[in-house]
Amino acid sequence: MRQPSEACRDEAGGGVTEAEVGARNSSDAEGEPAAEQRPRKDGRRSFWVELPLLIGVALVLSLLIKTFLVQAFSIPSDSMQNTLQPGDRVLVDKLTPWFGAQPGRGEVVVFHDPGNWLPSDPAAPANPVQEVLSFIGLMPSADEKDLIKRVIGVGGDTVECKGTGPVKVNGRALDEPYVFPGNTPCSSDAEFKITVPQGHIWVMGDHRQASADSRYHREQPGGGAVPVDDVVGRAFTVVWPVDRWDWLSVPDTFEQ
Repeated sequence: MRQPSEACRDEAGGGVTEAEVGARNSSDAEGEPAAEQRPRKDGRRSFWVELPLLIGVALVLSLLIKTFLVQAFSIPSDSMQNTLQPGDRVLVDKLTPWFGAQPGRGEVVVFHDPGNWLPSDPAAPANPVQEVLSFIGLMPSADEKDLIKRVIGVGGDTVECKGTGPVKVNGRALDEPYVFPGNTPCSSDAEFKITVPQGHIWVMGDHRQASADSRYHREQPGGGAVPVDDVVGRAFTVVWPVDRWDWLSVPDTFEQ
C-alpha cells in the first residue's frame, strides 16, 4: 500500500507544514539577527564607547576644581622655612574668596606677584606629563608667577618692627614660634611702620632673614602691602611629601 506523503502526515497529525516552516524561516531572517550578528552582552563595546565621555567628564571636573575649589602649588624657595620646605606641595583653598572671605591674620596665602617681586628669569620648560598635570590642577604650572607668605596685617592694621623685633600689630607684640630657628622677627636693615591700606595685606616669610617680603617693597604702590585682589587663596595643608603632611593652622598669637 502506498504511504502518504510527508506533507499529508503533517497535516493529518497536526504537525508543521512546509509552508509554515518557510514562513518561520522568513520571519527569523527579517526579525531577530542571527546569533553571530547580535550585540555582545559582555559590556566591552559599551565601555570603549563611553571611555572618551568618562575622560571628558573627569577633565571638566578637574578644571572646575582647579578654578573654583582647590589647586596644588609647589614651594619654590626657603622663605617659609621651617613651616614649608622647598619642594613641598600645598593645597590652596580657592572657594571661600568666591563667597567674599578675606585673607586673615596668621594665614599662609598664595598670591600673584604684585609687581616685580620675583626675578624675570625664564622658567625651565616643563615635560608633557607636567603640562598635563598642571593643566588639571594637580601640579603647579612651570611659568607661574606666584608667591607664598604669611599674612601679618590686614587693611587698617598698623604693623611695625624696630631693630630685631618683635613685630607689633596694632601695638600688640606677636609671639612667633614659627619663625625660622636662629632668625630674629625683624632685621635692623628693614625697620618699618605702616598702616596697611584697605583692600591690602602685609605679608612676611617665616624665614625672616631669607624672605624678600613686604618689608623690601615699600617703594612700590601700597608701601609693600599686597592687594587682596592678587590673592589666589589660603594654603591650608601640606600634601607632599607624605611624611610632611600637616595642616597649616593659624597660630594662637593672632587670636588676640
